[in-house]
Order: sequence, then C-alpha cells, then structure tokens
Amino acid sequence: MTAVAPRPTRSLRSRAAAPRRNTWHTVTPLLVAGVAAAAAFAVHRVFVGTSIGQLVDTAAMRGGDVDHPRVTEVLSRTLEATQLASLALVCLLAAAFGALRRRLDLSIAAALLVVGSNVTVQLLKAGLHRPELDDFPAPNSFPSGHAAAAASVAFVLVLVFPRALRGTVGLIGAGYVAIVSVATVWAEWHRPSDAIAAVLIVLAWGALTVFGVRLRRAGGIRPLHLPNRLVMVVLGITGALTAAASVFGVLSVALSERALPDLVSGRFAFLTGTAGIVASVAGAFIIWVRLTAGEPPAGPPVQGGTK
Repeated sequence: MTAVAPRPTRSLRSRAAAPRRNTWHTVTPLLVAGVAAAAAFAVHRVFVGTSIGQLVDTAAMRGGDVDHPRVTEVLSRTLEATQLASLALVCLLAAAFGALRRRLDLSIAAALLVVGSNVTVQLLKAGLHRPELDDFPAPNSFPSGHAAAAASVAFVLVLVFPRALRGTVGLIGAGYVAIVSVATVWAEWHRPSDAIAAVLIVLAWGALTVFGVRLRRAGGIRPLHLPNRLVMVVLGITGALTAAASVFGVLSVALSERALPDLVSGRFAFLTGTAGIVASVAGAFIIWVRLTAGEPPAGPPVQGGTK
C-alpha cells in the first residue's frame, strides 16, 4: 500500500507566509515615502512650472475675500497660534510623552520627522525658482512653512499617542492642519499648491520614520481598532467629496482663465483651492493613521505567529 504524505498543517503554512508578510509590512513605508515625494514634485511641475497651473493657483489665492466675521476670526487666530515657539513646545512634550511610555524609538522618530520635514521645506522654498508665467510677480512661496509646521506637529502627536487613540488624534490634527493651510491662502501668504506640497513632504518624512521604527520592531500587520476605523471612514468620505469638488473646480477655473474670463468668480476659485487642500490633508492623514496604527507590538515576534 502506498503511504499518503500528510498535508501541511495550517500552523506550518502560516509560519512560511509570516516572513513574506513581515517583509512587505516593513518596506511599505518606503513605498509611501516615494509616492508622497513624487506627488509633491508633480504638484510643483503642474502649478509652478506651467502657465495654466500658475493661473489657477494664483486665482485661488487672490479670491479669498471671505467677509464672514466668524470665519475670519477662526482663520486669523489659527495663523497667530501657529508660531515656531509653540510648535516646538508641542514637539518637546510629544517626545517626552513617548519617553514616558518607554518608547524611545517613537521619540527619536518624532524629532527626525519634525526636523527633517521642516528643514526640507525651508531649503526648497529658498532654492526653488518660480518663473513669472501668470503676470503676478511674487517671490517663490513653494512649499508652505506654516502648513509643514502644523502637519509635522499633528503627525508627531498621532505617532506618540497610544495606538487605540491615534485615529481620534489624527482626525483632530487633520482639521487643524486644514484650517492652517486654508488660512495661509486666505491671508495671501501662500497658494494652495504650497500647502498641498508641504503636507506631502511631511508625509514622506513621516513614512521614513515609520520605516525606521518597523526595522527595529519586527512583526506583522495589526488590525485597526474600531475608533480608528470610524475615523478612516470620516476622512475617506471627506477626502472623496472634496477631491471631486476640487477636480471640477480646477477645470472650471482653468477654462475661465483661458477662454471665458467671467465664467467663475474669485471666491469660487478660492473654494476650489480649499477643496484641494482638504482632500490632500484627508488623504495624508488616512495614510498616516494606517501606518502608525498598524505598527508591530513591543518585544520580539512570537515564534510560529503572533498572539
């Protein structure tokens, strides 16, 4: 009689698949960093390197004639609160909180995220050339330092908070970053593309720091807690609706600038830029919450699977 070889058990198959899953989980942040950096480059090429892009971007900035007193007050106070000293204090407190949780790796990652992203933004702003293609002479403002500072602080807070709360903190942080970014456009300090690129640069640096954390802490992908899943739904719906509105608005403003000068108003252009900013912020925080909430647990991986 021919003996039948036993079929491999489920535990053996899961052990064989675990290294593959762990490798993919570790390198995913590198892919996110590359995509975010490429997206920031594409934003610069379209909205700084082309005449139609500059026209749409500048129209959105110059159309921010918001007269509502409550909206004006919120935007003004948000800009005033986004000061370097206060942001640095928040970052120090975040690093200290990470140390108290005995997560020195998160404290180091937080410091690297803040320093790397903000230095990169300032170097780009000082080194990039802006050709005059829209008949609006102004120095280069790409990318936005205010948006980068706000986004880096919000990202740090998401990173150092306990895993179950990162989605909630991310939702609050996304709202803050969106308001700061829109406020810089409303004040005519920056164009929408400046803020969008700044958020993408912060996301790229954040993904790099998560890659470093995952190199040190091996493990598989962890499921999201319920509050984090709800946050992802809220951000996803917000991002999808504002992205659709932004695409429609950009096409309308571009048509108005090229062929039909009276097609849209300046306020419509400003709202288009606002929708683009909100969509980019929502997308960035969806990715960031997923990257941070899915980090491996403390300690070495358990042999034969995780508990």
